Amino acid sequence: MGQQSLIYSFVARGTVVLAEFTEFTGNFTGIAAQCLQKLPASNNKFTYNCDGHTFNYLVDTGFTYCVVAVESVGRQLPIAFLERIKEDFSKRYGGGKAATAVAQSLNKEYGPKLKEQMQYCVDHPEEVSKLAKVKAQVSEVKGVMMDNIEKAQDFRQQGTTMRRKMWLQNMKIKLIVLGIIIALILIIVLSVCGGFKCH
Repeated sequence: MGQQSLIYSFVARGTVVLAEFTEFTGNFTGIAAQCLQKLPASNNKFTYNCDGHTFNYLVDTGFTYCVVAVESVGRQLPIAFLERIKEDFSKRYGGGKAATAVAQSLNKEYGPKLKEQMQYCVDHPEEVSKLAKVKAQVSEVKGVMMDNIEKAQDFRQQGTTMRRKMWLQNMKIKLIVLGIIIALILIIVLSVCGGFKCH
């Protein structure tokens, strides 16, 4: 995979880059910053391809995590790296100074952490990808379970509606049979009375 698969990373609040790290020079930092300005604010993952690189973003609760990777690396490793950074950054700064920090002010303390995580992901791609796969499977299973619960609730509601329908139909049949029996009794009574001239 090579040493240069992940080449630049940053963490931003909105469009303000709080910490960044790279060991390389190139126009990728400018492109990454331009993409950051245009990102939708909704929580999501985005990947843009440009000049043989992928610009991968993870937007979560007002913070944006970015990593620029060599295109041949694919998408799984960069996204797994972003998930790791998001978890680590949230643990360290959640509700803390990241909410008010100014541009580049976390470089000194968080830049080395970005370097360390990039290196770790480059050195252990299989492990990182496996973890990412497991996480994806867990959230998929969670999604399937939620879907099944919703279906079960729908099924229960349909069952209740069906029981009501059947009960009403049953009552209609009983009322019709009762009506027929009453009509028959009346006919018998009237015919008997007609024959014997009831008083």
